[in-house]
This record gives sequence, structure tokens and C-alpha cells, in this order.
Amino acid sequence: MKILLISPCRDLRLKTPRGAMMPQLSLHILKGLTPEEYEVKIIEEEIRDVNFDEECDLVGLSCMTSNAPRAYYIASEFKKRGKAVVIGGVHPTIIPHEAALHADAVAIGEAENLWEDILIDFKAGRLKKYYQKGPPDLKKYIPMKNRSGKRRLFNILPIMTTRGCPYTCEFCCVSDIYEKQIRHVPIENIVRSIEESEGRNFMFLDDNIIGNPGYAKELFTAIKPLNIKWVGQASISFVNDAGIMKLASESGCRGLFFGVESVSETQLKRMKKSLKEIKNIEDAVKKVKDLGIIFHASLIFGFDDDTESIFPETLKFLNKTKMSSASFNILTPYPGTKIYEQFKREGRLLTENWQYYDHSTCVFRPKHMTPYELQRGKIWVKKEFSKMHNIMRRLPGNISHPIVYLALNYSINRIIKTDIKELEWQVEEIYGPADGMPSKEKKLKY
Repeated sequence: MKILLISPCRDLRLKTPRGAMMPQLSLHILKGLTPEEYEVKIIEEEIRDVNFDEECDLVGLSCMTSNAPRAYYIASEFKKRGKAVVIGGVHPTIIPHEAALHADAVAIGEAENLWEDILIDFKAGRLKKYYQKGPPDLKKYIPMKNRSGKRRLFNILPIMTTRGCPYTCEFCCVSDIYEKQIRHVPIENIVRSIEESEGRNFMFLDDNIIGNPGYAKELFTAIKPLNIKWVGQASISFVNDAGIMKLASESGCRGLFFGVESVSETQLKRMKKSLKEIKNIEDAVKKVKDLGIIFHASLIFGFDDDTESIFPETLKFLNKTKMSSASFNILTPYPGTKIYEQFKREGRLLTENWQYYDHSTCVFRPKHMTPYELQRGKIWVKKEFSKMHNIMRRLPGNISHPIVYLALNYSINRIIKTDIKELEWQVEEIYGPADGMPSKEKKLKY
């Protein structure tokens, strides 16, 4: 029997550039959980087109909110051809009844506890509409062989050590998916997975690699002899522990993604960030980079305190700190979050076409600017940040990894063209003259 496991793209018109693609993990976990009697093929639609006539018995789809409409379309095409379809992931977990309209079965929550039951029921011809259990035991080792990162920048492979998040940020639903208690994969399983992969470059997909400092220190100590290079995500409180910073660097850490979110001190205090003053964040950037670790700042525009002045303020901060790289996001009220409920209650949502819930599109009415002004401002910062004179201006602060630094900033520059194309469509498909948009006929210029 043959199983197709598919990760849909968001929009066939705009596939993600290679250097910006997040490594896929969930489908490889499912493959590792599948008995050998099944033949399993993984398709990442960002890389390879889906053949709806491909011979298979069961189709498994994993999706987030922004690619849910595409997942539903793929599901419908396979169902037309008489194939059984199971759908899971973040979005189906948050809105299972919507997902159930498009699939034979919906996996709610983490797959490790569910996949075996799904396969048994499928084989017996008795698939249930919903599958849901509590958090799985992460102690079980799941082999994930024959993975390759060659289609991604730096041949990077994904790995995850923890699940769960104790925080309840208004724009995030991680604690709803994985619960608030932090759970860990045994460190010996992490080491084994790295060794069996035969890879050299890894991305830890944990929401906060130092969420449990004791576990993080044991992990860094254990992987140090493996002579790998890795990147990950951490809370900015990372800089408060010199010991853990040193261990991370010695274990091969070359870059960390930090949720800076905003350069507005008012907003930082409202979000209860551990570092509430810009000067403290500037010091944190220096400490991280002094260890030879790339500081990648994630920024969000569109909070209720934001005005158009936030864009030049952000660019000034990034250049002043000689920021290695950055992600520029629009506040997105994902279903299941507090901010979604607030905006829906206030009548501020512009669309519930999930395709646009992608970090890059304004799907709500901001308080102090139009949706178009917010969208245009985000693109302006991104474009200015990746101009050659600004890249070279920041280079002295990133001289420990010049090639990686230049490659990351080149990737940002490539994505800008996609942003501009998307904004042209958004003017036609979401926004209107009432929000200060130009007419359809007027060409957008920057």
C-alpha cells in the first residue's frame, strides 16, 4: 500500500525562494512512524508539483493557516479520484470542523499518538472523522532516515527537542497546540538522530531552545562532540545567562532567531518582554554577536500603538545595532489567538480567506494607519534594510560570518519582489478605496 504525505504550498504563483524555506519535519516524523508494509512518499509542494493522478491508497496533508485553502483543494482533487484523505497540522487542530468538510479524517493535535490508530482504522476500512488524544510520550525514538537538506540553503536539516510553551502571547497559539507545560525529547535520542542523519547543519525548530535552561545546558554539552553547526530560536533572556551562551556557542550555534517584535518601548512593556528598553536590546545584540552567533531579529508591525513612524525607527535600530538579519512581519490575527477574537469582536477583520493569514499580509484594520500604509511600510523597511549600502554598513558587525551574512541578506532582497507582487493582488482582492488604496489601474511604485 502506498501513502502520499504532502506539505502544500500557499500559492502556486509565489513559491518560496530556496534560501527562505523552512525545513520540513512533521511529515518525516509520520514516515518514521509508518510500518514497513507501507510505501511512503513525501511531497513538499514548494519543491515538487503534486500529481493528482499518482497511484496511492492514502493521502496525508499537513497544513498551517495560510496554506489550508491549498490543502483543501488538494484534498478535494484526491477525493474526486477515490482516495482516502487525512488532514492534520496547526490549522486543522484549531478549526477541526472546518477541516473535516474537506477530508475523510482530521488529526487533532500531535501526530505521534494518532498515526498508528489512523493506519489501523484505514486498513480496516473504518476511518473515524476525528482523532484526538493527549500529548504523546516524546521518549519513543522515531527513526528519520533518508532525509536531505540539499534543496535548502546550507543543506540544513530540522530537529526538535522540546514542545510546549508557558507563555500566552496574544498573537500566538503555540500553547494551545502543544500545551503550556514544556516536554522534552531525551537527549540521547537527539544525539542518535543527528548521528543517523549524517548531516552537518541543523535547525532546532523549538519555539524556545532555552525554555528549560537545565535541559538546554545538558543538550549543548551532549552535541558539542558531534562537531555540527546549528541555528535555533530563543527568548532574548538568553543573554542573561553567560554560561548557557558560552555552551551554545561551543556546541556549534551559529545563529539564533529572537522575537524582538517591536522597537517601541511602549509595546515591549505591554507584551511583558524580559527586556523592556531598547538600550537593553542593543546590549543583547552585541553580547550575542560577540560570541560569533548571528542575531536574527523577528519584528512585527501593526500593533495598536504603531504609527507610520515605526518604520524609520525600526530601520534606524537595525542599522545602529548592525543587525545580522531580520524578518519583517505584519501582525496576523491567527484563528485561536486572543488577537483574532479581539479583532473579530471589534469588527476589524478585513477577510477570513486563510490564504492571506501568512505574516506578510494585513488582514485587519489598524488603528493609526490604513492597511495599505501598513503593508507598504513593511515593504519599505525590508527594501531599505537589504539595500547594498546598508548591508555594507552593517558588515563590520558581522565579520565573523561574512558569507552567511551576505547570503541571508541576499535572500531577503529576493523575497521583496514577491512582496510587491502580493501587494498588487491584495489591493484588488482585499483592500479598497476606503482604506486609501490606489485604483486597480494605478501601478504601484516604491
